[in-house]
Amino acid sequence: MIGYSYRPVSLKQANEFVSNHHRHNKPVAGHKFSIGLFDDENKLVGVAICGRPVARMLDDGLTLEILRVCTDGTRNANSMLYSRVKKIARVMGYKKVLTYTLKEESGASLKAVGAQKNGTIKGREWSREKRKRVFQDVYKKEKIRWIL
Repeated sequence: MIGYSYRPVSLKQANEFVSNHHRHNKPVAGHKFSIGLFDDENKLVGVAICGRPVARMLDDGLTLEILRVCTDGTRNANSMLYSRVKKIARVMGYKKVLTYTLKEESGASLKAVGAQKNGTIKGREWSREKRKRVFQDVYKKEKIRWIL
């Protein structure tokens, strides 16, 4: 049986993993913390990148957003990462942990850790006339917000 361990990883290391393994999202610009999931051979099999909520109205100082969860396909790795982030966030004093999935994704890993759907978010661009931003095509897709 394979044993797993969690360790902090740098944003650079987490973003490299996302670049190499994520199906539709690119690396993030910043974070509060990132964790890695390692197998018993010390191979990095997944990462979770956590930060302030992207939607500024949700950024109350007590809400953490899981910006990316990415694995190499290791069985149950997504659920393990979501569960660990939820525990870390509680210890750090966060009152709410949220994340998003594309509407067409099942959310099975989130359901496995007890997350609840909290609404549907229409796809859109976040640019404003005075604050232009570069977007990924995935931002235009409809998403489900989950609360862990």
